[in-house]
Amino acid sequence: MGEGLRSIYRTVMDDHFPIEINISYGEKVLCYRKKTWKIPDEKSGELIEKGLRYGENPGQEAALYELVNGNLILGECSFIEPGRGLVSSISEEDMIRSGKHPGKTNLTDVDSALNILKYLTEKPAVVIVKHNNPCGVSWAENIFVAYEKANMADRIAAFGGCAVFNRSLDRTTADMVAENYLEVVAAPEYEEGAVAILAKRSNLRILRISRMERLSEYASLRFVDIKSLMDGGIIIQQSPLNRIRTARDFLPATAFHEGKTYSIERQPTEKEYEDLLFGWQVEQGVTSNSVLYVKDGVTVGIGTGEQDRVGVAEIAVYKAYTKYADALCFRRFGVPYKDLELAVKKGQKDRLLLEQIDLETRDAKGGLIGSVMVSDAFFPFRDGVDVAICQGITAIVQPGGSMRDFEVIEACNEASPKVSMVFTGQRAFKH
Repeated sequence: MGEGLRSIYRTVMDDHFPIEINISYGEKVLCYRKKTWKIPDEKSGELIEKGLRYGENPGQEAALYELVNGNLILGECSFIEPGRGLVSSISEEDMIRSGKHPGKTNLTDVDSALNILKYLTEKPAVVIVKHNNPCGVSWAENIFVAYEKANMADRIAAFGGCAVFNRSLDRTTADMVAENYLEVVAAPEYEEGAVAILAKRSNLRILRISRMERLSEYASLRFVDIKSLMDGGIIIQQSPLNRIRTARDFLPATAFHEGKTYSIERQPTEKEYEDLLFGWQVEQGVTSNSVLYVKDGVTVGIGTGEQDRVGVAEIAVYKAYTKYADALCFRRFGVPYKDLELAVKKGQKDRLLLEQIDLETRDAKGGLIGSVMVSDAFFPFRDGVDVAICQGITAIVQPGGSMRDFEVIEACNEASPKVSMVFTGQRAFKH
């Protein structure tokens, strides 16, 4: 039975989608062409020309299309034009190693990472994605350090994920990447010998993303975002534009209530501004409702997809503690926290080892002390920020605009030490 179930995931579906799709917006027509690649069959080794392996699940046919002709202009908005393909233009040459035939999620994970990296071009940066949400994100002085930090931010979720680099992948970094199980690695280029190291991991898909040197240009380009409904209808919208490009774009956190002006009493430090900016850029690629905690250019805890804001703030705290304990255990004993926990339960390891890790994690508050909080929407009540303040966060970035902004400002000013906060004046929902 087990082998039978596993064979489902080796399925390579036929797809009956047309070679070309034309979408008319009134008199304007956009032409899309289906992407296929000649990839060796996993059993016979013969080259088979095929598009996506399957959709989100085996049994779902899927196809990838690249915009090849037509430019849509509606009102004053000029949408992205042909010739700027990233994931949709991956060629056979760019598919350096196909591994298992790529499926929909493999490529949308890369796209999700690029949606964050387009704001993080100033430094070497790495985004590790799972199910279209970041597990760990970091930027640093070099790509090796950025990957090490992003991976250790959430080793657990990164298992079987997609790692995307905004700089050429060198051999030293490839050695570290090859120690972990990933489905996809994508980068603008690979230094000599790096691909051979990565290829030691069977089935790993190794992709080259062309035009990544121009990635920052995509931050100001809109695309047509289409959501299909279960009744066959669709909702079409413009993709969002992030107005926060530098720390100077943040707005003062002020509010007016019953004739009184409320203002933040402590402004962010230079270091806090850098983490607030980094965190807000990462937030652009996280499913809402979401709350992030960031420290020293790396994500500490990422809460995603919750229905209430205080709940997601609490979940992000829980995840920070969990990931901190796991990273501490792995660095100290070379095993995941859950493996040590099981060994203690079976009497194979001393319980004191586990208790020491738990104690150090509590003392460090899961690495949250000195971190900043990022929220994709305003806080309807102060309870969300109170959750974070108790954990030692020092600064907050959020859109502002709540009727109770004054309560959130009071919470920051009442904290000891005082917590700084800035507004973006813009929500960052992503569904």
